[in-house]
Amino acid sequence: MRDAVTSLIKNYDLAGRYFDRNAIDSLKSYFDSGTARVQAAAAINSNAAALVKQAGLKLFEELPELIRPGGNAYTTRRYAACLRDMDYYLRYATYALVAGNTNVLDERVLQGLRETYNSLGVPIGPTVRGIQILKDLIKEQVAAAGVANTTFVDEPFDHITRELSEQDI
Repeated sequence: MRDAVTSLIKNYDLAGRYFDRNAIDSLKSYFDSGTARVQAAAAINSNAAALVKQAGLKLFEELPELIRPGGNAYTTRRYAACLRDMDYYLRYATYALVAGNTNVLDERVLQGLRETYNSLGVPIGPTVRGIQILKDLIKEQVAAAGVANTTFVDEPFDHITRELSEQDI
């Protein structure tokens, strides 16, 4: 797992270059947003279970067919698996928030996930919608914790949804 700093250094090292203005600006932005990223992680950590539960309830309110007989979250076991997966996405998105880099999501979450879900018959659309709901709840929580600009929260959640979404070939 890399953070924004180690990724930047690796890229410049591989190219054999000194930091240019873009690199310095990127580092400055990373360090300037550090306190907000840590505050966001603290807000998420203190309410993770409640956030996941609330996101699940909202998802099933929007898509009740998921919890009806034949739905993918029908039965206690499947319902619990859905919430477990949402918690998993939240935990790794929090790591990516703190790192300022989505690399951990690619390495630990997304690699082969769409194919796994497709082979198990897990619908991607509701999964993506659940992650979007989770993102919105987190942004509210982070704003309530005193972080004025919450746009940085979008990056890891949008990265997950973009990578999970079906792509035109």
